[in-house]
Amino acid sequence: MWKSEKQKAEGKRQKAEGSKPRLVFCLLLSAYCLLAAVGCRRDMQDQPKMKPFRSSTFFRDGLSARPPIEGTVARGFLKEDTEFFTGKRAGKVTAQQPVPLQDAGAPPAGPQPTISTRTPSLQGAAAYPDDVEIFPIAITKDVVTRGKERYEIFCSVCHGLTGSGDGMIVRRGFRRAASFNDDRLRQAPVGHFFDAITNGWGAMPAYAPQIAPADRWAIIAYIRALQMSQQTQTASAAGATATPAAGATKQSGGHQ
Repeated sequence: MWKSEKQKAEGKRQKAEGSKPRLVFCLLLSAYCLLAAVGCRRDMQDQPKMKPFRSSTFFRDGLSARPPIEGTVARGFLKEDTEFFTGKRAGKVTAQQPVPLQDAGAPPAGPQPTISTRTPSLQGAAAYPDDVEIFPIAITKDVVTRGKERYEIFCSVCHGLTGSGDGMIVRRGFRRAASFNDDRLRQAPVGHFFDAITNGWGAMPAYAPQIAPADRWAIIAYIRALQMSQQTQTASAAGATATPAAGATKQSGGHQ
């Protein structure tokens, strides 16, 4: 039962020799895993991807961006709500009937009134008969807050923080932008603002690629809030100016 020192040494030697292949296998496996990890590593700037407007040899037509399948609409882009996505009335607007011309015969007897050939300028909603007058979304505090954020990013550079058309771009020499505090735009329907943001107006470019439809309505809600605030301040300033004048008149009357 008792082993001699020689037998113990022999057992240790055999055990060491048997563990060598296992150790070598573990080292080779670790080296393989390390090489595999290094070989599969790829930096983000080197990853295979398709960049917009770049050609590609992968597709037969050479384009990297794939066109939508014909006859399909992406989820969320059906645009069934005409008023929400266009700012225009869903129904057809009846065109104004032109005034009939008189026959080119002999003029009627008697004095004739002077007829102006100028088309009368329409104001308010009548100037934009196709545009909606009511917001197609519910206006909440969160919507106005979102509109304020988007307005200060995209609109304030030209129209100013108060909507008076005196933004920093205008101060640096660009043509003066429209003031939202003018009566013409106070009376304009909300659909007019949506159309201007979507398609551009005058020197203003179209912002449809930058601003989503929901954000456009949020901006318009904030513009309405700006108009109300500026109108209130104007009325308050006019009242403050008229009050001292009335007091002075009363005081002068007392001296009389």
